[in-house]
Amino acid sequence: MHRKKHMWKMRLVAAGLVAILGISCFQSASASALSKAKNKKSEAQTALDNANADIENIQSQQQELQSQIDALDADLVNIIMNLDILEGELSDKQTELDNVTAQLAQAQEDEQNQYDAMKKRIVYMYENGDDSYIEALVGATDFSDLLNRLEYAQQIYDYDRNLLTQYQETVQQVADLKSQVETEKAELEEVQQSYQEQQASYESMIAEKQSQMSDFDTQLASAQSLAAQYKATVDEQNEIIRQEQAAAAAAAAQNNNKGNNTTTANNNNGSNTGGDSTTGGSTGGGGLNPPFSTSVSGSDVVSYACQFIGNPYVWGGESLTNGADCSGFIKSVYANFGISLPHSSVALQRAGSEVSYENAQPGDIVCYAGHVAIYMGGGQIVHASSPSTGIKTGSATYRSIISVRRVL
Repeated sequence: MHRKKHMWKMRLVAAGLVAILGISCFQSASASALSKAKNKKSEAQTALDNANADIENIQSQQQELQSQIDALDADLVNIIMNLDILEGELSDKQTELDNVTAQLAQAQEDEQNQYDAMKKRIVYMYENGDDSYIEALVGATDFSDLLNRLEYAQQIYDYDRNLLTQYQETVQQVADLKSQVETEKAELEEVQQSYQEQQASYESMIAEKQSQMSDFDTQLASAQSLAAQYKATVDEQNEIIRQEQAAAAAAAAQNNNKGNNTTTANNNNGSNTGGDSTTGGSTGGGGLNPPFSTSVSGSDVVSYACQFIGNPYVWGGESLTNGADCSGFIKSVYANFGISLPHSSVALQRAGSEVSYENAQPGDIVCYAGHVAIYMGGGQIVHASSPSTGIKTGSATYRSIISVRRVL
């Protein structure tokens, strides 16, 4: 009896040892799996953070690139609008040139007709003998009649000569007008060519940046795909960790048979905070006669600009002495007074504040399609006109005015 009782105790001890060894092995395996899952999660989380940083960087670059594309698009629209205006001005100038050419042809014909008529009278008098003065002496009834006869002959001569002179002067005036219209048309054609070149350049830049945007789209899609994979790995390892921790808690509870239930709670607390912020912008426009924002005198600007009248026009140039184009001339003149302006007739149409033409003051900038000038006052401008005319003054309304800008 005693021996049986001893054997039963030995079996209980053996069973206990087996249970303890089993639990110990289970806990060891569970700890290893948990550690492995945590390591994989840490690696995936680091990769996910890097992928998210790449996504933010790509999106930031996309936003900057889109801003550049939008600005180029706006300038391109402005260029196309200016080209439309230029085409209208060129059409009007061609009509004017056709009319002046017809006037010149008519004036030359009138001059030739008068010249031919005068020649016929001279030939007739020569062939029949110029005896008008002899007839006046012989045929006069008295001295008063003699003077009248002589005066009549002189009047015929003077009439022919004065009429021919008038025709010649008319021909010269119309020829000068035609030359002026041809010069103005040539200037418009130069501006048109410049804008066509700018249009092609802007379209090329926009196409290049849109290609870059396409590359960014590809990079962004790749980064987002990687981020999704890393996120899935993190979620997977979180689930493994949760299961291992739950199994370890259950094993610990089973190992404690003292009647006290020990529960292990594993709380994975996390909070994701996020917010959307909106930014609002307000646009404001100056009136038609905004106040001056600098202490620079517009008259001083005009006086300084006029020092360079007669100097050459050079496309793309900014030298007031060796050559500048219209926007380069304005940029350099205002730079002398500490005012920074862009070297672009398109950009100058947005510089400063809008001014109505009737309120234009000396120093304001007058903008045309593809051209800019400095308002002198009294309806006059000074500008780098064209390669054939250089820096000169002229009428502010010689072309259609798009805008007047106040930058002083």
